[in-house]
Amino acid sequence: MIRNYFSVITRSALSMIGTVIALVGFVLFVTLFLIQNMGFRGGPYLGIITYLLLPAVVVAGLTLVPIGIWRQTKKERVAVEHGEPVPNLPVIDMNKPRTRKALAAFGVMSLIGLVVLAVGTYKGVEYMESVEFCGLACHTVMQPEYTAHQRSPHSRVACAECHIGAGADWFVKSKISGSWQLIAVAFNLYPTPIPTPVHNLRPARETCEQCHLPTKFTGDKLKVRVHYAEDEQNTELHTVLMMKVGGQHGRGASGIHWHVAPGVKVRFLSDPSREKIYDIEMTGVDGKVKLFKNEEAPADAEWRQMDCVDCHNRPTHVYREPANEIDNSMDQGTIDKTLPFIKREGLRAVQVEYPSHEAARAGIAADIAAFYAQNYPDLAKSKADAIAQTGKTLGDVYSWNVFPAMKVTWDTYPNHIGHKQSPGCFRCHDKKHATEDGEKITKKCDTCHSLLADEEPDPAILYQMAGEEPPAPGEAGTPPLDETGT
Repeated sequence: MIRNYFSVITRSALSMIGTVIALVGFVLFVTLFLIQNMGFRGGPYLGIITYLLLPAVVVAGLTLVPIGIWRQTKKERVAVEHGEPVPNLPVIDMNKPRTRKALAAFGVMSLIGLVVLAVGTYKGVEYMESVEFCGLACHTVMQPEYTAHQRSPHSRVACAECHIGAGADWFVKSKISGSWQLIAVAFNLYPTPIPTPVHNLRPARETCEQCHLPTKFTGDKLKVRVHYAEDEQNTELHTVLMMKVGGQHGRGASGIHWHVAPGVKVRFLSDPSREKIYDIEMTGVDGKVKLFKNEEAPADAEWRQMDCVDCHNRPTHVYREPANEIDNSMDQGTIDKTLPFIKREGLRAVQVEYPSHEAARAGIAADIAAFYAQNYPDLAKSKADAIAQTGKTLGDVYSWNVFPAMKVTWDTYPNHIGHKQSPGCFRCHDKKHATEDGEKITKKCDTCHSLLADEEPDPAILYQMAGEEPPAPGEAGTPPLDETGT
């Protein structure tokens, strides 16, 4: 005899509770889904509630229904065994229109439940891979990385495109890793600051090269860097570099990216931070292997095949040096470069330790205002607005790069491109790594770039490239730069 489980549900408190929970979850899911698809954005937590929490509520409610039926059936069986009267349950008779309608309704509700689960699962996965979820859901932990990402050249590239990429295998790996990250955030188990590098990052050839194909980015690149001296006039200086980017040309490669040539493979032995490199093994195009050794490696050293991110270690989450940030702000006009000693005073102000961004903004603005009030009282009055704007910009500069809650300071995350902020290139190109027969890795500057001007006020090369005559000695000139400074 097939029992009519509808009547069992009505007689089981647990099944009734499950039904109510599932219905409430379903109504809320549909409502929030429609609201968000009409354009409303309520922050990261609304998406978590809609696509992760509510589908789980619906599933939990539906799960309680069969559990309640099972428990009720078990009670009735026990009652029969003890000779206690049990109400007869009706037989499902498909010849009765009422029974057919009930089963049809059950089928429709089941189908709707499946649709909710399917949509919730799809949208939930989509939402968990969004920049909003990655950057804002765990606000304190991810605030440094999210802030840096928003200012980076990859600000329009979603986190998952680089950290996960295409394919099911890395998708599964990321979700397993994310489970522990969720636990760490929930129970405050995460380290401060978050250590780098990311040791389980997907190889760049499977992610970065989806856009940055070695055969498409080749040749040399002219770089013009604008700096300001720390004197009273904030003297504008220019450094001009011809970067030998190189890259793959047919079966060979040249320049900085000579190692992308087919057949070339480079491995290195380093400490876990990859800041100190001990041994380097290079396999050339001809298949010959060379081992360049430095000092003896410690026990925790590990071998790794060189990847793009070993040099481009901050391609998106870039934390800039204070001097460069202030130079850029002066060049863009958000800091008035006519204010005396503003480069020097700005550097001093932003390197003071503060307990929070709010305290930093207030302290830096007050510091800059006090300096001009004390040393240039007339200027403090005539340029009060410019000084206030400068204080605000310096507060921004601090808040973009320093995060007290996560113990992230100016030098926490060095950039390995170049050799100013960290050893960078010189981790390998130090003329200390050598083979047994004495061959050394070069340290010559012109291996990677040609220095055409080095912090000069009016470099002649800029006038020559523009087809203009440089100013006569002693005359002030403005090098012919375009709006991007190149």
